[in-house]
Amino acid sequence: MAEPAPVEAIDAWALEEVVRFTSELIRIDTTNRGGGDCAERPAAEYVAERLGEVDIDATLLERDPGRTNVVARIEGTDPSAPALLVHGHLDVVPAEPADWSVHPFSGEVRDGVVWGRGAIDMKNMDAMVLAAVRAWARAGVRPRRDIVLAFTADEEDSAEPGSGFLADEHPEFFEGCTEGISESGAFTFHAGNGTRLYPIAAGERGTAWLKLTARGRAGHGSKVNRDNAVSRLAAAVARIGEHRWPVRLTPTVKAALTEIAPLRGLKADVDAPDFDVDALLAELGPAAALLEPTVRNSANPTVLEAGYKVNVIPGSATAYVDGRILPGGEEEFHATLDRLTGPDVDWEFHHRSPALQAPVDGPAFAAMRAALEHFDPDGHAVPYCMSGGTDAKQFSRLGIVGYGFSPLRLPEGFDYQALFHGVDERVPVDALHFGVRVLDHFLRRA
Repeated sequence: MAEPAPVEAIDAWALEEVVRFTSELIRIDTTNRGGGDCAERPAAEYVAERLGEVDIDATLLERDPGRTNVVARIEGTDPSAPALLVHGHLDVVPAEPADWSVHPFSGEVRDGVVWGRGAIDMKNMDAMVLAAVRAWARAGVRPRRDIVLAFTADEEDSAEPGSGFLADEHPEFFEGCTEGISESGAFTFHAGNGTRLYPIAAGERGTAWLKLTARGRAGHGSKVNRDNAVSRLAAAVARIGEHRWPVRLTPTVKAALTEIAPLRGLKADVDAPDFDVDALLAELGPAAALLEPTVRNSANPTVLEAGYKVNVIPGSATAYVDGRILPGGEEEFHATLDRLTGPDVDWEFHHRSPALQAPVDGPAFAAMRAALEHFDPDGHAVPYCMSGGTDAKQFSRLGIVGYGFSPLRLPEGFDYQALFHGVDERVPVDALHFGVRVLDHFLRRA
């Protein structure tokens, strides 16, 4: 693999910019309340302006007014190399200011920490990408491969006005891209006994949001009613919530178990007929939290809707379930939901997207591992599977293999995963500095 010229691109200017860009992006309120209630355009214009300042041409694309995406391409030094997609979303989930220690859209920098909605998910990564490519422009360096940048709308809802729209309507911007990187990977995970893991996402469970509908006989609340839609729905929801899904070990999860277990002094013979993953997880300590959500399919009831008056039995009742499906688990999921809902409750997909897997034995993963361990030689970059999903699902329609790689070095006790969609979301300044250095190292050498 050819190395670029040994020019240091990430200087003090870049380190200042990554913090400032994170803070300024947080101040642009791009709250996504779902159902189209969001406007990413101000953030998209901000991103396009920062790119334009260093002569990187950016294109703004919208399917719906105000739901703006930004795409740009940086030419690499090797025209024969496939392009690499780097994508991040511009929207954030809602935040209630009264619940926070600081205003969630203040972008306040206090005691070496940047506070606000999006500090982790994922305006920090957007800022790291901007700081890195601007540093390249100032230093006159280029990556080996073409780098396609995509800053997207609506990832926190259906993603269809965002990455879905780009993949379906504008595939020409992603010509030559074989792999992509985005959120939810390469963060420090403290696994106990001083062990620092950097889990790189090489898989995602598929999204299966379900709508359940029970129908019955409407009537007076004081009368006997054996065809009560609410009762039928409640029984089905209870069965789904109590169901214990069987173990399904995918190649990504097997690789994660195989690499993480020895770091805890344990052995994981994942292909043995009597391998007991639950017993191993019980011995893995904190690291079990990375793996436990991805050894099975899942279905969690989340919303109930029924009735309009206490003394009226409604003729129908509705529930929503957040289902997640591992690669290869679709048939099992369908059959199980048919059985659990029973004959009196219908179910359908409210929203769905595919499960993903990416190679962990190829050059891209090796380059990500090398970049992390270059800046933290005592850390261990390992593969893992995300329990949820990202825009990589939509870009997979173009044949782009996706990885979760938004590097951050975090102190022990900093609960990164709890801050996703949580109160007092924040990111240490030192973590942003580490991240932009790792990104620069990887993107110029991948």
